[in-house]
Amino acid sequence: MAQDTGWTPVSHDTCDQVAGPFYHGTRADLAVGELLSAGFRSNYRDSVVMNHIYFTTIAKGAGLAAEMARGEGRPRVYVVEPTGPFEDDPNVTNKKFPGNPTRSYRSAEPLRVVGEITEWETYDAEFVRQLRAFVASGRGEIIN
Repeated sequence: MAQDTGWTPVSHDTCDQVAGPFYHGTRADLAVGELLSAGFRSNYRDSVVMNHIYFTTIAKGAGLAAEMARGEGRPRVYVVEPTGPFEDDPNVTNKKFPGNPTRSYRSAEPLRVVGEITEWETYDAEFVRQLRAFVASGRGEIIN
């Protein structure tokens, strides 16, 4: 159902109407052509193995995900293409704002790396610190 913001939910049936480019943030060192897939532990809770792979159309959002990602490597933002259907990320859609202002999506199918960007707008360091503290506290629900 569309909301009065003009937002239309993205589902497996309507995802072909969403234009990229799409971005995924991580600390992994990947090459063009590699596939990113679900089945790894959440960056936000150790006890959760993710059933989906997440991505966005906003490079800044992928950069934040890269900052929050596990691993020792530097934060990286990859340009990706979905290999199957996807839907709105229910972890952010309609949580604080109507619709999907973060333009975040998830797929049970892999994402193919098609490139990497080396510069993106970053979040304030204090915001990232506060988000890390929130994640470390274990608060917040993960819809998997």
